[in-house]
Amino acid sequence: MIMAFSSRLLSKSKQFCGSQITLQQTHAIPVRFFAKQADPPALKGDNMLKGIFFEVKNKFETALGVLRKEKITIDPEDPAAVAQYAKVMKTIREKADLFSESQRIQYTIQTRTQDIPDARTYLLTLKEIRIKRGLTDELGAEAMMFDALEKVEKELKKPLMRNDKKGMALLMAEFDKINKKLGIRREDLPKYEEQLELKISKAQLEELKKDALEAMETQKKREEFKDEKMVDVKSLDIRNFI
Repeated sequence: MIMAFSSRLLSKSKQFCGSQITLQQTHAIPVRFFAKQADPPALKGDNMLKGIFFEVKNKFETALGVLRKEKITIDPEDPAAVAQYAKVMKTIREKADLFSESQRIQYTIQTRTQDIPDARTYLLTLKEIRIKRGLTDELGAEAMMFDALEKVEKELKKPLMRNDKKGMALLMAEFDKINKKLGIRREDLPKYEEQLELKISKAQLEELKKDALEAMETQKKREEFKDEKMVDVKSLDIRNFI
């Protein structure tokens, strides 16, 4: 049962590393890279794809090296277990030179919004990114931001464009009021980032727990395991199976 789950954890580790780079390009790596016979001179594109493949491979092996040393307790309801998991993921990111989830979100926002001309589409895109990332707006800040935009556009009597310096200054002033009302300070951003990482770590542990239970349930249906008692997920030590 544990072996079935550990294979899923390894699969997730590979996804964790691969999602940081343009993994979709690695699917196009020619089979000849793995053949023993002599190959024709590689093209520049081949070299690029080969480089991407080895980069993903190295990052994955780095992640495995950390996972073999650090203990992960699959208990999303235990704050200490969540904090330890977050610490392990941070170590993997630092050693493998990967983005944190906050950095990935920032990068996504930057790339998705750089060509958006108006403020409303910008905010709608931020909302879309938030939903796709599974993030909740517990403070209701998003609705306040749209209300602020409505107020500014009503004052301007036209849609607010992002290159409108005067209009954007008005909007930023309204956002500052919202931040003050919600008690959000720029100097506290590192704390908010840490809270986000812990929230994401808890969600990932919940997913790992679900996968572990599913793997054990599936294996228990096999004849040779039908009388075997399921172990407590919290007792699993994945280091023994990597």
